[in-house]
Amino acid sequence: MANWLQKQWLTFTLWHLLLLPISWLFSIIVALRRFLYKAGFFRSYRLNVPVVVVGNINVGGAGKTPLVILVAEQLILLGYKPGIISRGYGSNLTGIAAVSANSNPAAVGDEPVLIAMRTTCPVFVGAKRVEVGLALLKAHPECNIIISDDGLQHYALQRDVEVVVFDGAKGFGNGALLPAGPLRESLNRLKTVDVVIRNGAPSNPSLLVSPIPIEMHLKASHFYNLNNRQLQLSPAEFAGKSITAIAGIGNPERFFRQLTAMGLHFKSKAYNDHYQYCAQDFDDIDTDIVIMTEKDAVKCTTFARANFWVLPVKADIDKQLLTLLLNKLDKLNKLDKLRT
Repeated sequence: MANWLQKQWLTFTLWHLLLLPISWLFSIIVALRRFLYKAGFFRSYRLNVPVVVVGNINVGGAGKTPLVILVAEQLILLGYKPGIISRGYGSNLTGIAAVSANSNPAAVGDEPVLIAMRTTCPVFVGAKRVEVGLALLKAHPECNIIISDDGLQHYALQRDVEVVVFDGAKGFGNGALLPAGPLRESLNRLKTVDVVIRNGAPSNPSLLVSPIPIEMHLKASHFYNLNNRQLQLSPAEFAGKSITAIAGIGNPERFFRQLTAMGLHFKSKAYNDHYQYCAQDFDDIDTDIVIMTEKDAVKCTTFARANFWVLPVKADIDKQLLTLLLNKLDKLNKLDKLRT
């Protein structure tokens, strides 16, 4: 169903005429809600440390998780001690939970577990970003900045820096708001954020986005074995092996294209984003090798087989992002000093 919707949101058909009035109503509600928060009619809360939100304005995966990891790494290099909060989408969580690399993805979400595995930062999850942020800072008072994984539309939490990332291949679909299109907010929202990042080359180079986005690419060089992370292989070492590649992410085709570009030949199996794997999903796979993303891998560790291999990716982005973050945070620090 999710994949079908993604395809429908790329264009306009006759049945969209039935959905457009609902999209217009949704647009009014979204704009009114944002205005009520901005005007103070709805209460919002400011944490006692700066907050950086990494989110998007459209439904579906865009590359937020690798970007959150990169932002955390860069902030650490700048001397900050980040904490990371997330909704834990796809989990069965009620309340607030701290996340470690060994947490159960079904309980706290696959992306938070991956973030905890890839960073040294405290990671907390929960539905209400303000409460999650407060809980993290209480447990880790050493943290002096919060990164919110997603949450661009969670205006109850005030933020100091807004970073929006979108998938270059999908763009913004047909440009319509839900349910006729994939947008949570209108494209005009991009003009109000601090940084816009495009993940991958655009499928339609004529698509103009304001402000001009910073380019991001996901880089990979090797694979590691899910049973033994120390065991690593290059793509060339899979030569002569039969391979099945699986992906339960926002854009599985991006992953498959990346494998093809690495010179691999494989069968592909795409699942819905945040798909919860079980051992039986692999019973009918008879190839020598199974390759998956790290987001898939965190949900397969308990039944990992010797032929499960993982492709870790790292966000590669123009240094302009770091400059923009540094300038904004420097201004915030100066304002805080003036207030005190």
